[in-house]
Amino acid sequence: MRILPILIVILTVVFSVVTVAEEKIDLNSATVEEIATLNNIGLKKAEKIVEYRQSSGQFESIDDLKNVKGIGSVTIEKNRDRMVAVQN
Repeated sequence: MRILPILIVILTVVFSVVTVAEEKIDLNSATVEEIATLNNIGLKKAEKIVEYRQSSGQFESIDDLKNVKGIGSVTIEKNRDRMVAVQN
């Protein structure tokens, strides 16, 4: 009887993680916390990305992330399918 509530909680968590993983992060509007969910990007690197965006303007492409100190090609490729750079 106690297994059903536990199973419901586990399934809810699994589906939540899958949903978050499928959402694309817009480099031009995402918050530090949203960017920090990318692979190999913690809060410090996410802050650098937002600071770069604020001082240099919007990212024209995902590859523009290379202009942010500490972000290289490997990190970009690991996250390419989870990011977009929508021009506003």
